[in-house]
Amino acid sequence: MNRIQANELQAFVARALAATGLPADDAAVVAARMTEADLIGADAHGVFRLPQYVRRLRAGGVNASPRVVLNRTGPATALVDGDNGMGHLAMTEAARAAVEIGRETGVAWVGTRRSNHAGAASVYVEIPARSGMIGIYSAVASANHMPPWGGVDSLLGTNPLAIAVPLGDDPPVVLDFATTVVSYGTVKSKELRGEPMPEGWMVNKSTGASLTDPSRSGDGFLLPIGGYKGAGLSLMLGLLAGVLNGAGVGRDVVDFNADDRTAANTGQFILALDVKRFIDPVAFARAARQHLSELRDSARLPGVERIRLPGDDRAIRRAERAKLGIPLPAALLHKLDTLARELGVASLHPGE
Repeated sequence: MNRIQANELQAFVARALAATGLPADDAAVVAARMTEADLIGADAHGVFRLPQYVRRLRAGGVNASPRVVLNRTGPATALVDGDNGMGHLAMTEAARAAVEIGRETGVAWVGTRRSNHAGAASVYVEIPARSGMIGIYSAVASANHMPPWGGVDSLLGTNPLAIAVPLGDDPPVVLDFATTVVSYGTVKSKELRGEPMPEGWMVNKSTGASLTDPSRSGDGFLLPIGGYKGAGLSLMLGLLAGVLNGAGVGRDVVDFNADDRTAANTGQFILALDVKRFIDPVAFARAARQHLSELRDSARLPGVERIRLPGDDRAIRRAERAKLGIPLPAALLHKLDTLARELGVASLHPGE
């Protein structure tokens, strides 16, 4: 692993996106969201995605200069039209609006349509959390990798769910998970590293047998978390983030891994809930920390070193990577160096 400082990585991503046609301000926003994903350990949603984003931008599948528009649809609701631009831009606007509206009304729900893949879900729920609000986010995934329970046609996505609960000056409690056992990006990360997948991630769509070779992921589909419950959750989140916003879901979803030219019409939503409308935020944080400490200090099963709660390792990892740098596998670094040469921008290793 090569470690790259976050500011260097962010500057590189911004250079690459600007060279692909994004206005400098937009490139900076996207680069910041992608780098944050790498800092927190969501490696499948950070710079790993850059070659793919560049490919779609250059092919016309994503609008490099969108006019992102916020439409206030009610006292506590809004809808963002992403104009087929980078999803990070649409979701940044949605999260900003959710905080602003939430301050007025106590709760806000903001949806997006004509958006695109926006990276790590937890990056967006942290925006309300930093303003003392509970954030809840979901999206229709940018490809279908799971069938309805009992089926073989991949009509459901990994549709993520993220929740962030503020704890005052402490890092928030953050839960971020796909409705499949792992995200598809994690599968592609395994392929990049030349590592097999554990059994239980994917099965062969023809035989139902476990699939462990990530290079053969097209032969199978991802399994849902919790069996039929995960498939049901993916469906419901797809209705809320997709159908409700006039965005793609089911057969309308464009597989952005395979199609670089077609507009995706990705849908997302974010909810911001103002804690102080219910309880004093200081008292809330104090009580929440007490309960979290009780959980961490509770009795453990044999062989369990510690009880880990949502967000614990995320906060530790972010601090460690901010200090020591973000680890990038050699295969990914090679891809990024090749991309830099193609775009005519300074690479992460300008001396080589």
